[in-house]
Amino acid sequence: MLIGGQAQAASNGATFTRRNPLDGQVATTAPAATADDARAAVAFPAWAALGPNARRALLTKAAAALEAKGEALAAETGASAMWAGFNVHLAAGMLLEAAAITTQVGGEQIPSDVPGSLALAVRQPAGVVLGIAPWNAPVILGVRAIATPLACGNTVVLKGSELCPQTHGLIIEALQDAGLPPGVVNFVTNAPADAGAVVEAMVAHPAVRRVNCTGSTKVGRIIAQTCAKYLKPVVLELGGKAPLLVLDDADLDAAVNAAAFGAFANSGQICMSTERIVVDARVADAFVAQLVAKATRLPPGDPRQGPAVLGSVVDMATVERCNRLIDDALAKAATLLDHVTRDMEIYHEESFGPVNPIVRVDGVEAAIACANDNPSGLSSAVFGRDVARAWQVARRIEAGICHVNGPTVRDEAQMPIGGVKDSGLRPLRRQGRHRGLYRAALDHAADGGAPLSVLMKMLLK
Repeated sequence: MLIGGQAQAASNGATFTRRNPLDGQVATTAPAATADDARAAVAFPAWAALGPNARRALLTKAAAALEAKGEALAAETGASAMWAGFNVHLAAGMLLEAAAITTQVGGEQIPSDVPGSLALAVRQPAGVVLGIAPWNAPVILGVRAIATPLACGNTVVLKGSELCPQTHGLIIEALQDAGLPPGVVNFVTNAPADAGAVVEAMVAHPAVRRVNCTGSTKVGRIIAQTCAKYLKPVVLELGGKAPLLVLDDADLDAAVNAAAFGAFANSGQICMSTERIVVDARVADAFVAQLVAKATRLPPGDPRQGPAVLGSVVDMATVERCNRLIDDALAKAATLLDHVTRDMEIYHEESFGPVNPIVRVDGVEAAIACANDNPSGLSSAVFGRDVARAWQVARRIEAGICHVNGPTVRDEAQMPIGGVKDSGLRPLRRQGRHRGLYRAALDHAADGGAPLSVLMKMLLK
């Protein structure tokens, strides 16, 4: 851990281990923080007094320091080197984007009825921001919890994921390498059993003024309840069940490539992963045949032995969840289920693994109804050659993000991200100058070129 610029063990000496899901060997031994350790990590040094250009310079250095860490960040989660490399590349861009906004934080003049009175609304740093980041895109989501709060003059406590404490620790090392003052970013790790106590200790601390959490909807509800208890504003980006709609006039080659990419990138363990493929019955047979052929060319592999499209899933809980959703599914292989109906669990429940249902529907209205038949609403996609019609369909899908003729997984660091319904509260502004979209080598899944259009539907009501 890092507290006040000093490496720290847990005050009681406790540790926990994280095992590599590929072979079960210990990947990391990390401190298991106590509630007292967590409270000690909450600090608000004089970072806000530093000028915006000084903050800009340090964040720019941090971007370079993070990229210097390289792509070898997959040992704790079993992900491919390609996914790890993309994480580093995009996260470095987020730090650059945050650096660029340090001089853009302003206020406004408000008209006053009092003659001669000048009324100003001035933005000031809130204080300490608690960032809670998950394991599945560890560098991207860890940096996202840090970058903008720092740019705006806040300090941050990052609570590392129990499944990738070392990876999250590398982010902190990069910030140290860049020369950030002690205490500006503190870092705590905890054993899984202690997560509730550690988080509540920090949320309850008077100096913590904002909470930012990315994770599952189940965990998000707990975080929201805890923040409500202490009247702390919270931003949540939670789970999804992203539908990809294939209309009767879709370019099937492009739709198949996008479905494979969206469903199986990082073994389906992305919040925006395609979780439901909704295809018009008139083109379903041809689409399914092409997608099956593509999926069979995506065998799993050990990322340590060379390039692999499908690495391991993160742990046995994922295996058990996928096997519960479909008894004969091979949790470490690309699996497609055709003719899925509403009475099946996989129609409703997020698998967060390489298992994907195909739902056949009759016409546009049925496709929209199926897409919206879920409490989640994070990402989505629609494919159709008639772009005007596809755009209108996209506007009716209840999701924070909809891609027209593009996969549900598509990331540009300067774009906002956020969901509606059970997928979160308050859209998050993404940080990072985007310098190359993630084009996974899923047999050149994106080889059809850029989508015709991308619609970001951030509902700011």
